[in-house]
Amino acid sequence: MNARFGAPSAPLLADDPALDFVNTVAKVDGKATDFLIDNDAVIEWLKRAGMVTGHKNRKVPVDLLSTARRLREAVAAAIERWTAGKPMDLQALNRFLAAGGGHWALAPGKDQAVVMTRVWQDATAEQILAPMAHAAAELLAHGDPHLVRRCEDRECILWFYDRTRSHHRRWCSMATCGNRNKIAAFRARRQIRTAR
Repeated sequence: MNARFGAPSAPLLADDPALDFVNTVAKVDGKATDFLIDNDAVIEWLKRAGMVTGHKNRKVPVDLLSTARRLREAVAAAIERWTAGKPMDLQALNRFLAAGGGHWALAPGKDQAVVMTRVWQDATAEQILAPMAHAAAELLAHGDPHLVRRCEDRECILWFYDRTRSHHRRWCSMATCGNRNKIAAFRARRQIRTAR
């Protein structure tokens, strides 16, 4: 739930942050719903998705919402074409990646280990969204397009990355779409049996 509005929050069930970002437009009660409704909703979603750039008490850029929606459209278009085996227009994503800023830094890890972490800048909307653009680039560069799918529920528009061992995942969520379809299939089988 979105605590500010008492409304549902965008689901985080795709097993990939870029797909979860695309899924910030979902069907709720049969209607397409955009969960990114204002700048605060964008920041809140980035926090829930683990994509916080460190932006804390600074003023949020006024264009954050429009910039987030523009990035989401670019990611969705690239994923749509990538999974269909068609050439992608990567210019928009590359512009986001170039504008992101930031640097690599070393940080102490466990047991005297040293780890590399990414430190992102966060003064502009593009910089706040840079971790999201990077996640999309990682998916497109290193993911398997055959394992990125849309939910098989006819009413659902959500994407997911099938990380199951058998690679037979069909639903965005077994708790919602999967359960609904299992019940519908059970009822259909029962009707056939009783009609005989």
